[in-house]
Formats: sequence, structure tokens, C-alpha cells
Amino acid sequence: MWASEHSVETSAGPEQIWRLWADVAGWPEWNGDIEQVELVGSFAAGSTILMTPIGDKPIELRITAVVEPELFIDEADMGEIVVRTIHRVERIDHDRARVRYRMEITGPGADTLGPQIGPEIGADFPRVLAGLVARAETGQRG
Repeated sequence: MWASEHSVETSAGPEQIWRLWADVAGWPEWNGDIEQVELVGSFAAGSTILMTPIGDKPIELRITAVVEPELFIDEADMGEIVVRTIHRVERIDHDRARVRYRMEITGPGADTLGPQIGPEIGADFPRVLAGLVARAETGQRG
């Protein structure tokens, strides 16, 4: 397995972060790397997200877990590897929360492909989390 994670602290509460996550159609408003995104089904385990990064091919993400308002997990099956992203928000104290994105690459090709493509896949985590918490802190909905 290969893994990487990034986290930020925010004054937004878990419920504010959750609203933005659950509004998949609104993701491009705080994630500038997304050209197009579509949720097939509801925001629940078993549903699919079709996400097209700017200038790239669509990626199919399967939602594997949803625990409102704490976390959701999505996975992209890429043959030799599975790229799993755990999106988690947890309250630190009354005024602060921590938002964490953890990427795990598993499968027969993980030891080789993880170090090759993992840093590129996760390179936008700091920028994406900054956009997410900025949107949540201003109270704007996706």
C-alpha cells in the first residue's frame, strides 16, 4: 500500500463541510481542478461519481462509505491499483474542526505505481482543502 494525506483546520463546523461534500454538482465551485462532475444516484455508498478533471478523461469514483457528517470514502478502480480517498472532518473543539483527505493506493501494482502516480494525484489536496474550507467558512453553499 502507498498512502498520503493532507489536513487543514477550519472554523467551519462538520455540518458546513458536509453540505459542500454532499452537493457533488457544486464541487467545481470550490475545486478549480474539476471541469465537470455528476453524481449517479444519491450521495450514499454504492453510488457513482463521474468526475472530469480539467483537460483530462472522466474518472469513475464509487462511493464505498458515507457517515454523515463525518466522512465519505470513494474509490477509483484502475486495474492494477485501487485509489481510495478518505474524506474526513472531525471537531477539534467548540470553534475548530480538522478536515483530512487521505489517499491510499492498494492492489498488486501499488508498490510500483503508488510512488509514481500518487504524488501527482494528491498534489492538489492542499489547494482543494483550502477552497473547501474557504467556501464553508463564508457560509456559501455549493
